[in-house]
Amino acid sequence: MSIDSTRLTVTPIGIIHSPFFQQEGAPIQPYSAKGVEGSVEVYAPYAEGLADLGGFERVWLVYWFDRACAAKLRVLPQWETREHGVFATRVPARINPIGLSPVRLLGVEGTTLHVAEIDILDGTPLLDIKPYVPEYDAYIGLRVGWLDDAAIARGPLKADGRFSKE
Repeated sequence: MSIDSTRLTVTPIGIIHSPFFQQEGAPIQPYSAKGVEGSVEVYAPYAEGLADLGGFERVWLVYWFDRACAAKLRVLPQWETREHGVFATRVPARINPIGLSPVRLLGVEGTTLHVAEIDILDGTPLLDIKPYVPEYDAYIGLRVGWLDDAAIARGPLKADGRFSKE
């Protein structure tokens, strides 16, 4: 079996709802979204896939940055004073604008996930959901490249809109 890697198909499985309608002012990363709640609407054909998800405290939401600016290979993160390669950052100006957020799962009601610590824009297409498993997903105390030396502001970080389409 051969796969044509020049042509891939991605099918949204749902839509994400949050109080953020534009990039500017939205939290950067879930840790900056304390107290922010939203919901994830999973489309009916995928409802069976939600079985047993309610027992997890966190889930990874995989989504499409549908309102991000065009891809850039070098970017200036909002708290930084020098450019970095896009693959060494989490900015949305990506070749394949795929986002990943480990949100807190408050509950599952039918095909709706109630979530907290959401940093995603309202109306964002959902591509996948995966359970967050600390034994697999949390590697504490590792090197984090240029971020080891960066003067990152502490506390909630908000987007300034530099990576939106407009």
